[in-house]
Amino acid sequence: MSVFVLALDQGTTSSRALLFDREGQVFAEDHCEFPQHFREPGWVEHDPLEIWESQLRAARGVLEKTGTPASDIAAVGITNQRETAVVWDRASGEPIHPAIVWQSRQTMDICDGLRARGLEDEVRSRTGLVIDSYFSATKIRFILDRVPGAQARAEAGELCFGTVDTWLMYKLSEGRVHVTEYSNASRTMLYNIHTLEWDDFLLTALDIPRAMLPEVLDSSGVFGVVTKNWFGAEIPIAGVAGDQQASLFGQGCFETGMIKNTYGTGCFLLANTGPTPFVSDSGLLTTLAWGIEGRVEYALEGSVFSAGATVQWLRDGLRLIDDAAESETASRAVSDTGGVYLVPAFAGLGAPYWDERARGTLVGLTRGTTREHIVRAGLESIAYGSRDVVDCMVKDAGLSLDSLRVDGGACQNDFLMQFQADLLGVAIERPAMLEVTALGAAALAGLGVGYWSGLAEIAQSRGAVKTFEPTFSEAERNALYSEWQRAVERSRDWVS
Repeated sequence: MSVFVLALDQGTTSSRALLFDREGQVFAEDHCEFPQHFREPGWVEHDPLEIWESQLRAARGVLEKTGTPASDIAAVGITNQRETAVVWDRASGEPIHPAIVWQSRQTMDICDGLRARGLEDEVRSRTGLVIDSYFSATKIRFILDRVPGAQARAEAGELCFGTVDTWLMYKLSEGRVHVTEYSNASRTMLYNIHTLEWDDFLLTALDIPRAMLPEVLDSSGVFGVVTKNWFGAEIPIAGVAGDQQASLFGQGCFETGMIKNTYGTGCFLLANTGPTPFVSDSGLLTTLAWGIEGRVEYALEGSVFSAGATVQWLRDGLRLIDDAAESETASRAVSDTGGVYLVPAFAGLGAPYWDERARGTLVGLTRGTTREHIVRAGLESIAYGSRDVVDCMVKDAGLSLDSLRVDGGACQNDFLMQFQADLLGVAIERPAMLEVTALGAAALAGLGVGYWSGLAEIAQSRGAVKTFEPTFSEAERNALYSEWQRAVERSRDWVS
C-alpha cells in the first residue's frame, strides 16, 4: 500500500516538495530557491528551466533524505504560482522566451490597447477578470510579438503555452501531456468561466492561436504520469490547483461563504461562492475554485500584490531589519506608527483599485519618525490591504464574516495577526498546520486516486487553531482605516 502523497509547491521565489501521510500531516519537505530576473524596471521574469530544475531537485531531495522509493508514492499533486506564462517548443521542450511572472508590469501597453478597444466589459463578462497585466493573456501576446517567427509557429501548432502547472506536467511526463485544470485556466484571461471553454472571442481579440493552449481537465483525477526516469518508477499526477485555490481547498473551505486569506508574497483572499459565479461590483474577481467529478465551484477573489514582499523590501531594500522575524520585535517597540503609512504599491495596486500605474508611497514622516515606525507601517500595510478586500467581499456577496482563516508565511507574525483582527473586528483563525496550500494539492491528488475517502478527512488535517480576537473599538478601527485610504490616494496614477 502506498505510504505518501507527494505535493510539489512551485512558488514565485522557490520550489518545494512535501510528503504528506494519511493523517494529512507533513512527513518531510525540501526546497530550492531560484533566481528572479529584472531586465527592466517593473519587469519580473523567470527562466522556465530554472523553475523546472529547482522543482526536480526539491522532489528528489525529499525522497532521498527520507529514503522513500517512488513506489511508496500514491500520487503527485501540484500547486503553482498562477498567471505566470511559459511558451515553449512542442518538439524540443525548450522555452522560447523567459517566463513572464504574474507580478510583471511589462504588458501595460497591451492592456491599454485592449481598454482603448472597449473590451473591458467583454473580458469581465466572459472570464470574471479585469484587463490587467497580472493575467496570462497579454503575457502570451508579448512573447509572440517579441520572438521572431513565434506567431507563425504558434499557428502551426509548434509552440505550447502553459501556466507553471502545465509546464511542470509537460516536463514530468517528458512531453506526453499538455494539460491544465479549471483554476489555472480561469486565471489566463482567455477562459470562459461560464461555458468552461477557451473563449474564441478573446482568442481572436488577442490573436492567440488555440493550437498552443492546453486541454482543461478536472482539478482532481489523473492528468498523466511522472515517467520513471525522474524518480525510478511511474507515479500518477492526480491533483492540480493554482496556489490560492489550493489554499482554499487545504483550509477546508468547502462550503459557500467560507473565506481564507493567504499571507505570502502577496495577500490573496478567496471566498467560496459555490456552484454559481458571483459578480462583484467592487472590482473583485470571479474565478473558478476547482472542478471535481465534472462539477465546478466558484470563488470571489481579491489580491493584495505586496505582503511578504513588503517585509522582504524592508529587509533587503532598506535594510531596516536583518530578518523577517525582527519585523515583529521592531513593531512592538513603538506604540503606533507615529502617523506614518506605507502603501507598498511596488507593482501597482490590486483589488479593489486595479491601478497598475500606482507606485509605493511613504507618507506622514516627521523628524520624530524612526526605523521602528517605518517597519510597523510596513506590517500594518498588509492588514490594511486585506481589509480593502474583505470590506468589498462582505458588501458584494452579502456575507456575514465571523472569522477569517489564515495561512502563509507572514501569518506566523503574531503582531500582524492581532492587528488584522483589530482592524477587521473579527477573529483570525490560524491552524497549527500551516502548509495548507501544499495540503490542498496533496488532497486533490489523494482524492483523485482514492488515497483519501472524502473531504471530511481533509478538513481534519488543519489541526488545532490559534485564535486572535479583536480588541479595537469600531471608532478606532475606522479612524485608522480612513487615514490609510488617504495614503492610498497619494500613491495612485503615479507612472505616466
